[in-house]
Amino acid sequence: MNALQTYLPTVGRIFLALIFILAGLSKIPAIEGNVGYMEMFGVPGLLIWPTILVEVVGGIMLAIGFKARWAAAALGAFSLVAALIFHTDFSNQMEITNFLKNVAIVGGMLYVIAFGPGALAVDTRK
Repeated sequence: MNALQTYLPTVGRIFLALIFILAGLSKIPAIEGNVGYMEMFGVPGLLIWPTILVEVVGGIMLAIGFKARWAAAALGAFSLVAALIFHTDFSNQMEITNFLKNVAIVGGMLYVIAFGPGALAVDTRK
């Protein structure tokens, strides 16, 4: 395996994971505002804690490559659902960008699901 195939999947997983870890952690100090945002779209506010858990724990699992395919599946599904609930005001350019960002994340997760976490992952340790 050449160096690109060894290291790039790890870098890609970390880049994909960072958005979830940081987004999840940033929700904690602003719980009320995030609950209000969710409820504005008809999502029950009590789902804030499962949301944070999925983002942070799933992001960490993806970053370290532990059960990476499962983490990628969960985070990809989460991203697709979030896009369809929160980012469908296509009259707003920022919402189009956010929708497409989520779709791109789903694409990255599909790569992890299809090809695995790469050589540098907890899942591939012997």
